[in-house]
Amino acid sequence: MSTGKKIYQLIEELWPINRSLTGNGNRTTLYKLKKINPKLKKFEVLSGKKVFDWQIPLEWNVKKAYLKDLVTKKIIVDFDNNNLHLMGYSRSVNKILNFSRLKKKLNFIKSLPDAIPYTTSYYNSDWAFNISFNEFKKINRKNNYLAFIKTELKKGSMSYGEILIKGKIKKEILISTYICHPSMANNELSGPALSIYLSKWIAQKKDNKFTYRFLFIPETIGSINYISSKLKELKENVVGIINLTCVGDSKVTSFLPTKYENTFFDKLLINYFNKKNIKF
Repeated sequence: MSTGKKIYQLIEELWPINRSLTGNGNRTTLYKLKKINPKLKKFEVLSGKKVFDWQIPLEWNVKKAYLKDLVTKKIIVDFDNNNLHLMGYSRSVNKILNFSRLKKKLNFIKSLPDAIPYTTSYYNSDWAFNISFNEFKKINRKNNYLAFIKTELKKGSMSYGEILIKGKIKKEILISTYICHPSMANNELSGPALSIYLSKWIAQKKDNKFTYRFLFIPETIGSINYISSKLKELKENVVGIINLTCVGDSKVTSFLPTKYENTFFDKLLINYFNKKNIKF
């Protein structure tokens, strides 16, 4: 089987797993990635830990979430059918609402009528459901609805994964990607799936000049945590960083250079793109 097909199969396997900044879904995802490259090590960072001027959030896990029409007894939104239906980090709720009150707790996109939006409330205590605009239009304005959400917000930990592949020299290339997004293929299952197979390929090579470090982290807070704990080491050894995100579509390659666009890695990548006639 080609590597491309293996990546596709991995994305299918990871698709239904609920992921966020924290939680069991992230641990399950890292476990499945480790089966592909056993060099992956999992780390846990306790909730409340100070990382620069940020703080590791509470751990969030979902037990149940649905929206039920109390007249027809029909469940019109169900987390079990698609985890995008629940706003990330929603708190528990058990309320009966009329349509006017319910509407304020529903997110949809008129311009993409079949799409379920992805929304989060990481650092504010709130709750909401996400629904396609076409499904929203079907809701009976006269009925009452039960909004039921059972989630767990606790002092737990944030999970992340790391793979270190030593080369001939200590100078290293760092490749990071995000594991905090739920059922979305391009953003962000394409990054972890590509990264784990890339790490496996590099690990099998015997003549690596540079050391390679792969990170599988929650977006933003994961990077802040890692930099805060490894700043001196990173400044001494890293010659280039690539963040693999949204690499699963056929659009033009997006290259975000460093602040002054004058590093070794900036020049290396630009030269490579130009040499291979890759538009970016």
